[in-house]
Amino acid sequence: MIEQITKSFGGLFALNECSFEVRKDSITGLIGPNGSGKTTLFDIITGFYRADIGKIFFKNRDISNMEPYKIMQQGIVRTFQITRVFPGLTVMGNMLYSPKNQCGEKLLNVFFSPIKIMKQDKLNRGRAEELLEIVGLAALGEEYAGRLSYGQQKLLELARALITNPDIILLDEPAAGVNPTMLKKLSKVIYDLNRRGKAFLIIEHNMKFIMEIAHKIVVLNHGKKIVEDSPDCIQRNPEVIKAYLGTTYDFGS
Repeated sequence: MIEQITKSFGGLFALNECSFEVRKDSITGLIGPNGSGKTTLFDIITGFYRADIGKIFFKNRDISNMEPYKIMQQGIVRTFQITRVFPGLTVMGNMLYSPKNQCGEKLLNVFFSPIKIMKQDKLNRGRAEELLEIVGLAALGEEYAGRLSYGQQKLLELARALITNPDIILLDEPAAGVNPTMLKKLSKVIYDLNRRGKAFLIIEHNMKFIMEIAHKIVVLNHGKKIVEDSPDCIQRNPEVIKAYLGTTYDFGS
């Protein structure tokens, strides 16, 4: 639940009393012209920025002032518009870098709990293989991430986020730079994960993609929420059309 989030930089409002809810098991789209505050909101939800006013609630808990790693531990993860995979690691290496609370990270466990570390490593690898299968990258586990196509890197970043078993995934322009074939695969992965109980909040400029996949769309303009409705209603809303071009706009293009 996002309540009255306000954030300014140098006296300019990036967000102004923004409120809406991402419901459990839903896919919510977040759209708006460039500079409307979408990424700033992601940064506040995930703890990279702090709001000047307002609060973020998750599972009835106020997470507004938590550190990013603590927010991730609560069950919220994000991806970024520009992929942040480790190009010098294999696909599997990227996956195994991400699990939280790994026993081997504590020096004493290396000496006194080697069996426990081995068991956890085996579980993590099994989980990683399962997720790579889900996103269609199982055959590329030993390929270097830097050699993947951009669309494949997007899928890897999504799989890497999922290894922490989050409840909600924030995707920042997942369709950007992705070819149509890979985009269909990405859509299917999101649909399948949503059916398994994962909620999504998705920033997107590809209107055809987000209108087809989202259950609900939230529209920001100049930091304010101007409307929140179903994709069908959003496409006919005059405020939304005006916010984008000030004239007619084909959301299916």
